[in-house]
Amino acid sequence: MQLDLLPERDTEAVATGKRETMIAVPSLPDVLLKAAMLPEVMEEKAPGAFKTISEAAESLHVPQHVLRFWESRFSQIKPTKLRGGRRYYRPEDMDILTTIQNLLYKQGYTIEGAKKALSLRKKIAAEKPLMEAAPIAPTVKPALTDKQQSQLAVIRRELMGLKDILEPYI
Repeated sequence: MQLDLLPERDTEAVATGKRETMIAVPSLPDVLLKAAMLPEVMEEKAPGAFKTISEAAESLHVPQHVLRFWESRFSQIKPTKLRGGRRYYRPEDMDILTTIQNLLYKQGYTIEGAKKALSLRKKIAAEKPLMEAAPIAPTVKPALTDKQQSQLAVIRRELMGLKDILEPYI
C-alpha cells in the first residue's frame, strides 16, 4: 500500500437552500502531513528579535504570569507594548529576565534581595566605563631605609612563628 505525500482533497456537496455549493474538505492524510511539518516550519527567531510573552516564558521555563509579576516588581523590566497591550521583550529585557531568574531560582534571593542585587549590578556596570577610561598613573615605590627593612624582617619572623603555631588548627 503506497501513501501519497500530497493527497487530493475530497470534495463534499453542501445544500445551501437555493443552490448547491462544493466545499473542499481536507482528507485525514493531508491534516496529518501538515501537523508533521509544523515543527519544521516553526524556526527559532534571530537572537536580536523581539519575543512575545509566550516565547519569553518558554525560553525561561516560567509561566507567563510570573513574567507579568516580575514586571510589576522590577522597574528594570520595560517590555515594548503595542496598542493591543501585547508585550514584546527586547534582547536587553531578556538579559534582565535571565538575571532575575538566576537570582531568584538558582541563587535563592528574595524579591527584595534580587532588586538590591540588580541595582548594585547596574551601578557597577555604570561605573566600569569610568574606571576604564581613567588612565592609571605608574606608582613609584619609595625606597625603604635600613631601619625600616630590619623592622619588616622582625615582623615577618614573628608572623612566620605564629603561622607555625596555628598550622595544626588550619
